Amino acid sequence: MPNYRRVRIPGVTYFFTVVTYKRRKILTMPDGRQILCAIINEVRQQYPFTIRGWVLLPEHIHCIWTLPENDGDYSKRWGLIKAGFSKGLKLVSP
Repeated sequence: MPNYRRVRIPGVTYFFTVVTYKRRKILTMPDGRQILCAIINEVRQQYPFTIRGWVLLPEHIHCIWTLPENDGDYSKRWGLIKAGFSKGLKLVSP
């Protein structure tokens, strides 16, 4: 298993690329967009961050975030976004 080094510096700007499981093209479907937007807003209320840029493609996301001055925990935010999106998508899928 790889031993990734993750830099966590409070208050800095990060670039992320996130890909869906098996590159499923679910992000730009109407339900997918709506769920993603809602869960991002929920997470931002609890764990604030500023979105500097966002590119949404069918199977992946590119985004640029700036975290608060006292918080460098981007992995917590991504974990909540991914979990919330997955749960939300299961609720609307047949």
